[in-house]
Amino acid sequence: MKLSKRKFSLGVAALFAAGAIGSAPAQAQAPQDPETYKIGAILAMSGPASFYGTVMSAGIRQAVDEINAKGGVNGIKLEAVIEDHKSGNAQEAVSAMNRLMTIHKARLVMTSFTAPTQAIAPIADQHHILLLNGGGVSNSLVGVSKYIFHNRSLAADLGVAAAAHMKSTGAKKLAALHWKNDAGDSVVSAVKAYWEKNGGTIVATESVAPGVTNMDTQIAKLRAANPDVIGLWMFTPEPGLAIKRIREFGMKQPVIGIEFNPNDAQIAGAHSEGLLFINDYFEPVDGWSKQFATDYEKRNNTKPDFYAANYYEGVYMIAELLRRGREKGGDYMDAEVLKKALYENPKFDSVYGGQMTIQENGVAKKRVGLFKVEGGKNVFQKMVEAD
Repeated sequence: MKLSKRKFSLGVAALFAAGAIGSAPAQAQAPQDPETYKIGAILAMSGPASFYGTVMSAGIRQAVDEINAKGGVNGIKLEAVIEDHKSGNAQEAVSAMNRLMTIHKARLVMTSFTAPTQAIAPIADQHHILLLNGGGVSNSLVGVSKYIFHNRSLAADLGVAAAAHMKSTGAKKLAALHWKNDAGDSVVSAVKAYWEKNGGTIVATESVAPGVTNMDTQIAKLRAANPDVIGLWMFTPEPGLAIKRIREFGMKQPVIGIEFNPNDAQIAGAHSEGLLFINDYFEPVDGWSKQFATDYEKRNNTKPDFYAANYYEGVYMIAELLRRGREKGGDYMDAEVLKKALYENPKFDSVYGGQMTIQENGVAKKRVGLFKVEGGKNVFQKMVEAD
């Protein structure tokens, strides 16, 4: 069963009619059922990055309220318990994780940011706690815990989506400029496999260290390779410098990246015109996503971004896993049981539209946004999904 908002509502109604939800007395519940399903979250609720915690927690609370309004899961209400890692502090995340376990007895935790997630991963493994990341983008998070899953596209997946778009334009020869670190190397590896599988050729691959101030040698080699398209597998501030120098070298080929923010735009100036890039993006496309967006704006006086959408969607994913796990009986909130239930059917309805599939590495394969720099602004073009 896939848990879209509509299907979840129908499922709850059917269970209520069967006497399995809502008014069933507590003593009729299986002995392992808790009074509430506590969903822990460790977010940036304070500090310079508190914006992220604000929108992520808003998405979580909206989903919890919606599900509870329909009777909860298995007749049991959800409860969100939000903790603060103070904008990326690993030790604060460990303290938060310990509070979630000891005070709140939470066995399901939504996490965010790379350093805090890496810090709590060993604790999750030791205590069999399921982790769901909807915010951190680093590929170093893949496999950091045997119980971690991601409903945000990580760097390698963004790269593959970029390659999928360029393949659709007929490009055959790809050159890449990438960060020489885990994030950049992971994109290079994933894109190479995808591009060559689909009949393309990698004509040049050049790397630069994060923080580099001169990449002319590498760009000269890209120019000599005469590619059809250039991929920038790097994050701020390098994309700005890269596109600036590529254009100053006289290269007119399409360039596509995996991030381009206002800081990059300031560096690149007018040279960024026409640049393509892939990033997570929420755009209401169907009944569920439009209702989510409408209700989110009513609750928060602003439109939801992809962080809000990811954490909202993550609660529905957790609720579906709880339902599946309970069908198996026993200690169904154990992460081993939930992990098995997930991989028996790795497809989940996505608030982005359609379905997302959890891949073997624990990362969701889902649609992402294609953007183009036009008139100095990042303009959304369409949603893209790697085939």
